[in-house]
Amino acid sequence: MKKSSTMNFKRRNVLQIGGGLAATFTAALMLPRGALADTYPTRPVRLIVGFPPGSASDINARLVAQAMSERLGQQIVVENKPGAASNIATEYVVRAAPDGYTLLYVVPPNAINATLYKSLDYDFLRDIVPVAGIVRTPGVMEVNLSVPAKTVPEFIAYAKANPGKINMATLGPGSGQHLFGELFMMMTGTELVPVHYHGAMQAITDLIGGRVQVMFDIVVSSLGYLKDGKLRPLAVTTATPIEDLPGVPPLAQFAPGYEAYGFQGIGAPARTPAAIVDAINKAVNASLADPKLKAQLATLGGEPFSTSPSGFGQFLVEETAKWGKVVKAANITAG
Repeated sequence: MKKSSTMNFKRRNVLQIGGGLAATFTAALMLPRGALADTYPTRPVRLIVGFPPGSASDINARLVAQAMSERLGQQIVVENKPGAASNIATEYVVRAAPDGYTLLYVVPPNAINATLYKSLDYDFLRDIVPVAGIVRTPGVMEVNLSVPAKTVPEFIAYAKANPGKINMATLGPGSGQHLFGELFMMMTGTELVPVHYHGAMQAITDLIGGRVQVMFDIVVSSLGYLKDGKLRPLAVTTATPIEDLPGVPPLAQFAPGYEAYGFQGIGAPARTPAAIVDAINKAVNASLADPKLKAQLATLGGEPFSTSPSGFGQFLVEETAKWGKVVKAANITAG
């Protein structure tokens, strides 16, 4: 009898505790939209970067994290989880609690990998909620000085006269440099030969040396060599001209509709409350409006990419679809 009374007492306690937790959770859901944002964050936030310390995305992430920390009143801690073109970092964030304390530094591979990899354990567009854009980085179509073409139309004619004989430097299958070039081939009917490198420096060195003839690189990586006259720019990959390369036309003038950027932003696990997403978005956009951060990002080749969460989401949907078509058309696979 005594044992039965004790068990009933414990059962009542468990039910009371469970009921209390459920009531607390329900009350949290019923808070006004801004109430949750008013209390967030109450502890440090982790920003997960899928590349090693010192990489371009890592450097930008740390700059933005510092600026966000000042506005949110809590430290934004950058944590590197490199590997598999940001897949390791992305999966880690997908499986994190949707409470705003674990965020993903979103990069172009997130849009590309959806098609490039055949067996991912997550769906990026479904499992990561878009929070904010941070920067976009323009690319440049550049050639070795021995290439006889001085303009894009001349290069297209040269490539069509020499199908499969012109080498194109990339940073690996499915890299931005690779897909920028594949998009060019799709839209111009040319045939270039991708030559894959492990790093930009080696690729640029071989481009200058003439072992490869063309590269679709991020402008900041090649800018010094372009200005020194060691490489010849034919066009930028943006829809409009850029300040760093005055007089260099957009590729879209010769291949209507061509547009390609590198980009970076922030995402969070699916089901992260909208109030928290909005709070982070406001902190990012306020940071991007700061002249100091703008100047720092510009030095690294980025232009501020301020968006709403829905605007960044639409951008990611479009990028995923665009690069998916290129990956399939070129039959590129990575796993």
